[in-house]
Amino acid sequence: MASPKTALVIVDVQNDFCPGGSLATERGTEVAGLIGSYQDNHADDYAHVVATQDWHIDPGEHFSDTPDFVDSWPVHCVADSTGAALHDAVHSHTIDAFFRKGEYSAAYSGFEGEAEGVGMAQWLRDRGVEKLDVVGIATDHCVRATVLDALEEGFEVRVLTEMCAAVDTERGDAAFAEMVGSGAQLS
Repeated sequence: MASPKTALVIVDVQNDFCPGGSLATERGTEVAGLIGSYQDNHADDYAHVVATQDWHIDPGEHFSDTPDFVDSWPVHCVADSTGAALHDAVHSHTIDAFFRKGEYSAAYSGFEGEAEGVGMAQWLRDRGVEKLDVVGIATDHCVRATVLDALEEGFEVRVLTEMCAAVDTERGDAAFAEMVGSGAQLS
């Protein structure tokens, strides 16, 4: 059982990042289902459950008609759209706060987001959280950035790898290696 000072962080498990979405990962729907099942069986193990969401209004060059899939991407997760909504398999009712990010910028890390005007690091610290279990989409982008920022913020981080989906498997594996090299644990 997780420590009472542990939070589950669900990163960007949104419709646009799942099959059928504008920027789908191959395992997005599978990962959403695994996370939903995990919530059913483990939500009470955590002091808090939080989620991050890309929430784009006008992110500038982050959106492109000719994306390079490194710094520019097809239009995705437009604020208040179906694509920006959490996948139905994720149980929103167990989530204590939603950290929306990227209104006017790229914003890969959940720590760039806010919930009711409060950043994720401050929100977690205000509640005595010291450890994070991280799951979500995409391993090689937003999960990676969120984990690295969490470590920089001084949180102990464990990544639940089976509940992460990469855009590119090879880059996803490299991201896991980078996370471990920076101090994260993989499970």
